[in-house]
Amino acid sequence: MREIVLDTETTGLDPAHGHRIVEIGCVELLNAIPTGQNFHVYLDPQRDMPDEAFRVHGLSSEFLAGKPLFSAVSAEFLAFIADGKIVAHNAEFDMRFINAELGLLKVAPIGSDRVIDTLALARRKYPGAANSLDALCARYGIDVSRRTKHGALLDAEILAEVYAELTGGRQAALVFGAGVRAAGTEAGLLLTERPQPCPAALTAEELAAHQAFVAGLGANPVWAAYEAARSELA
Repeated sequence: MREIVLDTETTGLDPAHGHRIVEIGCVELLNAIPTGQNFHVYLDPQRDMPDEAFRVHGLSSEFLAGKPLFSAVSAEFLAFIADGKIVAHNAEFDMRFINAELGLLKVAPIGSDRVIDTLALARRKYPGAANSLDALCARYGIDVSRRTKHGALLDAEILAEVYAELTGGRQAALVFGAGVRAAGTEAGLLLTERPQPCPAALTAEELAAHQAFVAGLGANPVWAAYEAARSELA
């Protein structure tokens, strides 16, 4: 399954009050594992940067001046997310801004059915606990020492690690060839018989010593029952 972990930085809290996106960071996951394919862009919001927002992400009006507009990168952004599920922390915030930008371009909004909110997942898993991204990183032992300020791509990379923990630390399937799927594994483990049995690794001396040991176990040893069962399977 393809998923896109997404984060944004903005000039404020509400696009209805004229606030805009200034940074988008996306990390592609395939079967819960980062593929190394990312999308990252800084955007010119065509407005001032309030001090409160600047203190959060450190992106100044001077730095953002001349960066592309959302309209210039929207096609690339939509092509990157394609039809993948979108994973975000406090997703309502990010998607409200993304859909507001799409609305300015007369592009259909991204439906909530495509969005996974890790904040909602965390609240269900840890009711009553602190569930900010920083709190979850502390809970799971995820290193955030490089996170001195909020940054969309860095936060998306960190969130990808948190998401894996929230969903059970999923791992890729171990596949050795065509076979049956073992029960009890989330991703599934394919098991097959060897085309040719492995040759015995015991030396003649070791086999003789083992037979002598079994002979000294007395009448009807447990080992004899095992040997009988193994012979039936063979």
